[in-house]
Amino acid sequence: MNPSPRRTRIAAGTIAIAALALAACTPGSGDGGETDDATSAPSGEVSTDVAAMGEQTLVVWDQEVRGGQAEQMERLNEAFEAEYENVSIDRVTQSNDDLTATLRLALTGDDAPDVTQANNSRSQMGQFVSAGQIISLDPYAEAYGWADRFSESVLQNTSYSADGVTFGEGELFGLPQVGEVVGVYYSKAKLDELGLEVPQTWADFEEQLGTIAEAGETPLVLGNLDQWPALHVFGPVQGAFVDPEEVRALGFGNAGASWTTEENLEAATTIADWAEAGYFNEGFNGADYDAVWQSFTEGTGVYLIGGSWLAADIEAAMGEDVGFFAPPPVEEGAGRVTTGGIGIPFAITSQAENPDLAAAYIDFITSEEAMAILAETGNMPVVETAEHMPEAGLQADIYGAYADVTENGALLPYLDWATPTMGDTLGQALQGLLDGQIDAQQFADTVETDYAEFVAANE
Repeated sequence: MNPSPRRTRIAAGTIAIAALALAACTPGSGDGGETDDATSAPSGEVSTDVAAMGEQTLVVWDQEVRGGQAEQMERLNEAFEAEYENVSIDRVTQSNDDLTATLRLALTGDDAPDVTQANNSRSQMGQFVSAGQIISLDPYAEAYGWADRFSESVLQNTSYSADGVTFGEGELFGLPQVGEVVGVYYSKAKLDELGLEVPQTWADFEEQLGTIAEAGETPLVLGNLDQWPALHVFGPVQGAFVDPEEVRALGFGNAGASWTTEENLEAATTIADWAEAGYFNEGFNGADYDAVWQSFTEGTGVYLIGGSWLAADIEAAMGEDVGFFAPPPVEEGAGRVTTGGIGIPFAITSQAENPDLAAAYIDFITSEEAMAILAETGNMPVVETAEHMPEAGLQADIYGAYADVTENGALLPYLDWATPTMGDTLGQALQGLLDGQIDAQQFADTVETDYAEFVAANE
């Protein structure tokens, strides 16, 4: 679903609260920073005094196009403009796929935005860093105290060495708004009809898939036309078999791991067996992602493995009938392991006319007050998560799952972050695996080649 963005008027009280995010900042020199080179942050003292910057237009590109995601951006942008009447925000929204393609072209030309969402994977942010197309946020992190509000486990996901070679440490190049967790959406009514309860172990979950299929229902729905959705199904399966540290090394593209281990082969075999057994909807590899999750809200299937970013729209469609759980552990009582981390972060391009203004905007939309607005619009804040946990409903399930995984289990990186080409390599390999065109060993060998060649080139 790609709803058209709409301007939603924020209550005056909320505007006043949100404005505190910048009012508390220590004023700087009042001059916009000048960059030493494409990848470096502004030299000298940065300015946090937006009101002193004169008339400004800030061009922002984002992919927050779905209901709750769009609403939070609209409210925050309106609050920023209300607080700083000298600033107009020119917001351009596109689907994630469209933004990915458009941004890459814009960064190599003369029409780049000032602020943009940029996927923190090596294939995007890593390449933008190495090409000098986005700037380091380190001086702004110091000016606004971001390291005091954002944990290292969050900031490492947007940290690179200045040359883009090392992922997970170095300088900060983006800041996220939301936390994400991949889990299992389910229809409470359908589980009741089938006499099933939320599974507590991985074995229970797999057994239920067979039970659901035998009852004539579709156990799992998947729209994998764009290939990346299958990564979010494979990630939790991999987490059930492979040590979290091994998955982290594979996900960050760091040395010391392998896709061809027995455990990875077992994970690949499991998901291939699911497809062969008919656990997915018919034609899933050619089905549209948005169309399929929407069909789930209308009664198709029992389980949908997907990310927390879908929660606001799914709950709006299903109300109290929908629930969510993190993939169950292999052993009851053990920590749960799944894919997740942060939403697509916001970065400043090297073409930004006023990097200080761009940084002030990023600080505003990631402030403590912004986190409250995110929660109100059905988005899970990446920080202060516990403070905003709803009392009941789907969002309470998701907040609880995120807290459980991060505190008691392991939240693992998205696998396509690993190398500049891993998104395509893994997406195509998973389509072939699920179609039965390749087996688990061929799948592992294909992905290992991409990973191993990249690691070797960085040594």
